[in-house]
Amino acid sequence: MLTRRVIACLDVRDGMVVKGVGFADLATAGDPAALAHRYGREGIDEVIVLDVTATLDGRRALAQTIRQVAAELFIPLTVGGGIRSMDDARAVFDAGADKVALNSAALRQPDLIARLAERYGSQAVVVAIDARRDGARYRVFSRSATTETGRDAVEWAREASDCGAGEILLTSIDRDGTRSGFDCTLTAAVSDAVGIPVIASGGAGTLDHFLDVFTDGRADAALAASIFHFAEHPVARLKQFLASHGVAMRLAW
Repeated sequence: MLTRRVIACLDVRDGMVVKGVGFADLATAGDPAALAHRYGREGIDEVIVLDVTATLDGRRALAQTIRQVAAELFIPLTVGGGIRSMDDARAVFDAGADKVALNSAALRQPDLIARLAERYGSQAVVVAIDARRDGARYRVFSRSATTETGRDAVEWAREASDCGAGEILLTSIDRDGTRSGFDCTLTAAVSDAVGIPVIASGGAGTLDHFLDVFTDGRADAALAASIFHFAEHPVARLKQFLASHGVAMRLAW
């Protein structure tokens, strides 16, 4: 049985971690390096840093923040936000990231996925998909969920995988920050459509929500932010709960 991963997300704006609902109403949640240090100590499997305004501001992710977070971690670090070119990706890797996450740029130029995969390996290339439910389908949005793309989430996930992406970071815009549970229907649809790992994001609120997305949603990893930032559900307790229900976990030491 493949080990499932629990991932902490640090949404960063102006050098500080923020959290909102539905990609809006962002409030400060702490210092990214301090949170990364805590998560590494508590046994989180990976950390993802997303510079939530880099694309909107037309700039790269903040290298200083990446270096500070990377210095606190001995687990994989993924960085997204403002990565529009090979040079942008190289700067992120040079600052200490193990993987890069592409969203808007991948939609505009899918060949960037292939070029990055060829240079750094597919395992280092994550395609982030922000999706909103529209009846029985899911529409893809870009630019921090502000722009509809006209694409279908499942179809875009297949294309991204074919281009060389090693993982899909799948966020439900409807569930983001609501703590009402992951969108297991969306997650299962994408997981069944691709042969690469899918990270579920958006809606984590309880231990049962994680169990649901690993079972019903068939996710390979599940990501959360605020419930970890504010220590509502300690990582060790979450992993012990999942392991007790038959989900393979790397337990904290």
